[in-house]
Formats: sequence, structure tokens, C-alpha cells
Amino acid sequence: MGQNFVKELKWRGMLHDSMPGVEEHLAEAMRSAYVGFDPTADSLHIGNLVPIMLLAHYQRCGHKPVALVGGATGMIGDPSGKSSERNLLDEKTLRHNQEAIKNQLSHFLDFDSDEPNAAVLVNNYDWMKEFSFLDFIRDVGKHITVNYMMAKDSVKNRISSENTNDGMSFTEFTYQLVQGYDFLHLYRDENCTIQMGGSDQWGNITTGTELIRRIGNGKGYAITCPLITKSDGSKFGKSEGGNVWLDANRTSPYKFYQYWLNSSDEDAEKYIKIFTFLSQDEIESLIKEHSEMPHMRLLQKKLAEEITVMVHSQDEYENAVKASQILFSKSFKEDIVTLDEKTFLDVFEGVKQAELTTSEFNEGLDMIGALSAKTSFLNSNGEARRALKENAIAVNKVKVNEDYQITSEDLINEKYIILSRGKKTNFILKVI
Repeated sequence: MGQNFVKELKWRGMLHDSMPGVEEHLAEAMRSAYVGFDPTADSLHIGNLVPIMLLAHYQRCGHKPVALVGGATGMIGDPSGKSSERNLLDEKTLRHNQEAIKNQLSHFLDFDSDEPNAAVLVNNYDWMKEFSFLDFIRDVGKHITVNYMMAKDSVKNRISSENTNDGMSFTEFTYQLVQGYDFLHLYRDENCTIQMGGSDQWGNITTGTELIRRIGNGKGYAITCPLITKSDGSKFGKSEGGNVWLDANRTSPYKFYQYWLNSSDEDAEKYIKIFTFLSQDEIESLIKEHSEMPHMRLLQKKLAEEITVMVHSQDEYENAVKASQILFSKSFKEDIVTLDEKTFLDVFEGVKQAELTTSEFNEGLDMIGALSAKTSFLNSNGEARRALKENAIAVNKVKVNEDYQITSEDLINEKYIILSRGKKTNFILKVI
């Protein structure tokens, strides 16, 4: 079989644990492996990228990836790493989310080729919905002891947790049996012998290998990857606004690009191995080059490029780069009008704004009015005059003096004007 998948994971820092014998098992023939995705939203987020990359590398090594959308398990809730239960979904929402997720996965996985290792998408709701409770406890439940289930970390942590008065519901307790049964079902129907996931999934995955052994008289394997952490201790995949999503409507390509661009040196060196398909040689020479001139942020730029192109497109990446450099652009006014309004607002997120009505604006706006009298950007008319005399004020990044009159010619997207004091302080004037 192509290149060695386990070796690939090791040098990329993507292997946390694996069952003995899995490397030999992969060397013998093309194998199917699956990863489960939670369909509670119609987009994945960058917290899902590690398992997605596991499947992508797996396919590139000549094996067959199976992406499982947890429609049934999405109706239950997984106790691993969660301190409370999640909302349950109806079938229509699940199907919509499943399609959206498949579309995002197709940026990384090839579902359409005629090759034997083309990726497949399955939903565990399809085989669980007909399974009655009595059949399940008879056919599956009797093979796993409560002692075995209680020994799992995800269960122990929830039950002994200080901060939960609710304890753990029976629904959540049985989650590992349902996930374990998925593995058994895929073992039987898709000849799927490996399950992969984050290191917090080890307990659920090994319940599946146990069911394959006891009911299927076969052998299943587990491979887990480390949970990604950031060097400063903050949570990976979160920004001030919450999750960083793969859907451009939830997280704009500009913000997505910025997330990676703002990685620390230490994190960028780790991420570029995990989140790109660059070869070991390419990455090593990049790291060396970066260490010689860290101020150039070569690692961060390459990381942000590779992943933005993959998740969005080359065009969106180029727009994000342009938007990132726009504040320092020599042709600011020409460049800024090429941004769509959402990106424009992303670039200036957090910048103070003041609003003027169209009629106020049409009466004529001098610089003192724009800076102080009508907007309170600067504390007083006197301060505005001083700043103008010091040649510190710009309209749309072009320096102006006190005589300058702002007109509709200055409007960006027909409603915004950027006022700046010095290089760092920007204000937005919005005409409504």
C-alpha cells in the first residue's frame, strides 16, 4: 500500500495512540477506516479539522475513508469531554446538516472518483432508526458488562465530577454502546476495521472493538490523534466570536485567514504539519527559513494560505490577503471599494463608529464637524484643530487639512468614510 499511514501521522505529530498490530494490518491491503462527525450544525468548525485531515491523509496513503455523520448519536449526546447534554435534533434538520457537512468534507476527500478507495459518507441514523430498544438490549447490551462501561474515563469523569449535581443520564451512559455498535455495523457492512478520532474517543472506540470481538468474532483497531492545544493555554478553534467555522457565512474567509495568520511561532510550527499536505522536506526548509527571519512570519503566511485555499478557494484567499494589507495600502481608496461589505466590516471590527443621517451629510461636512462637533471622535473642536495643524488627520488614508470638505466622493460602498489620526487610530463614519 502507498506510503505508510502511521509513519505519516507520527512525523506530523498526529498520533496519540494506536492498537498494536494496526501498522501491519494496513500494510497487508487497502483498509477502510471511519471517523464520526457530530451533525448538530450545518457546518463543521476548525476543531473538526484534525479528524478530517486524518481521513484525508488516510485516503492519500491509498486506503478508503468513511465519514460517519452521527444522526442517531446526535439525537443522544456524547458525554466525552462534555459536562452537560446537548440538544436533540429532528430528522429534517439532520439531513440538511448532513448534506452541508458532506459538501465541506469534499474539499478534503474524494467522494466521486471510480477508485476503490473513494470516500463514502454514512449516517448512523439509517441503521439505528429501525432498531427497537428491546432488540438493542438483547443483541448488543448483553455483550458488554456495566463494570466494563463504568471503567471508561468519560463515564468516571462525569460521575465523579464535583460540579455536576445532575449526574449522568442513562441516555448518555449508553452512548458508548451506540457508538460501539456503529463500529460493528460498519465492520459487517463496509468491511471497516479501523476507527479514528480524538484521544478523548479512545473509550468509545475500544467499546466498538470489543463488540467486534465478541459479536462479530473479528478484530477492529483504534487510532487516535492528540487534542490540539495552543501554546498560550487558550482553547484551539475559538476566537472572541466563538467557534471558527468552515462555512463562509458563519466565519468569513478574511477572519478564517486571520485566525491562522495570528498563530504564535510555536503553534504555527505544529499546525503546518497537521493542517497542510506539504511534505516533510518542504516543512523542514520552511521552519529553517522562518527561524532565520521570524519577523517575516513565513510559517504563519504559508499555513494560512494552504488552509484558506483548501477550505474556501484561491480567490477567497487572495481577497483575504488583500483585506489584511489594506490598512497599509498605497492605493487604499481603490482597494477598499473592491471588498464586499462583510469583509470591509470584518477588517474594521472593533473600530469606533459614528452615524450621520444622509440629510446631515448633504448639508456639508467640514473636518471639525467630522472629527468632533458631529461625531465626538476627538474630545473637542480645539483638539480637532490641533490634530489637523499637526498634519495627523487622514480621510480614507489621504492626509487632509482644516479646509477639506467631505463630500459623497469620499464615500466607500456609498456609506462609509474612514477617518484616521496618525497611523494607528481609525474611526468609521457611517452615513445612514
